[in-house]
Amino acid sequence: MAFNQEGNPFKKQKGGGTTKTCLPAAKIRSMSKSERDRLVRAKKKSGKAGRYKRSSKTNVKGARKKGATLRDWFRKEDWRQVNDPSKKCGEK
Repeated sequence: MAFNQEGNPFKKQKGGGTTKTCLPAAKIRSMSKSERDRLVRAKKKSGKAGRYKRSSKTNVKGARKKGATLRDWFRKEDWRQVNDPSKKCGEK
């Protein structure tokens, strides 16, 4: 039986613990160096702990355009890694 972090067998752990942090390139350019570093640190910390999501305190405001459906917005944006914007989201 699969147990989650709290030891509860009924709430399965979701996901693996990725440490890649991706955002649209335009949003990354508009963020300060300290904001980017904070976001990357939070994602690495949660991924190392095996959590699926990072803390909601590190949510990014203004990354999504108003009026666009989520699917359209996701496809049209140029997704980049926050710690290395020269790399696309899935690249190693």
